[in-house]
Amino acid sequence: MSSDEAAPGRLPLDGELAAVAARMSGLLLSRETVESVLELIVSLAGVTVTAADGVGVTLIDGTGEFVTTSASGPLVREADTLQYELGEGPCMAALRECSPQRIDDVAAERRWTRWCAAVAGSGLRSVITAPMVTGDGCHGAIKLYATVPRAFGAADERTLVQFSERAAVLVANAQAAERAERFSERFKETLRDRDLITMAKGFLMGRDGLDEDAAFDRLLALARAGGGSPAEAAAQLVTPAREG
Repeated sequence: MSSDEAAPGRLPLDGELAAVAARMSGLLLSRETVESVLELIVSLAGVTVTAADGVGVTLIDGTGEFVTTSASGPLVREADTLQYELGEGPCMAALRECSPQRIDDVAAERRWTRWCAAVAGSGLRSVITAPMVTGDGCHGAIKLYATVPRAFGAADERTLVQFSERAAVLVANAQAAERAERFSERFKETLRDRDLITMAKGFLMGRDGLDEDAAFDRLLALARAGGGSPAEAAAQLVTPAREG
């Protein structure tokens, strides 16, 4: 039975989502990963809309492809994989049109007929999905699957839309934090490489009586000969010197 009688104005888990949002702010933000946030979203969505037999999240990757990044079980992964392979389905429509989609019964649905026919054999009968949208665009979609027809009603759809709006902010923040962390690590690596190259040039200048430009040219030649980067060649030079 659908939950049309539920009050649409407030989510059952507003308090929990607010607590998650608080955890994702400030210094705590860097401790969360996109993966852990998605797992939490899947867990909360399944409790928020109790008629769901399966919950999943699809994200849009850096190349624009759709990827199921978190799923509560094989029913979700199989249904999603079929959408990606066939190029049609409610989740893909939600992402492309940036609007919620609902199927009351795949056996009677006239949209996405190939996908509906393919998933009917797996026991899936009804679906609701909503995009996760922020001011930066659409980050992905949350989808709920059920094994009985008409499991979801209009109130469930409204609830999922509200839930997805909150979840989109969490995902966007986690993604931004991971990008910042990756940038920070690359910056640290760049500084370490620069220091290694500076030390190696000094070593060559002292050992072989070269000026700075000639020492750098020598380092580049060593890197080409060894098939590595200048920093790797520098490390090979300075490590024995350090140990010695």
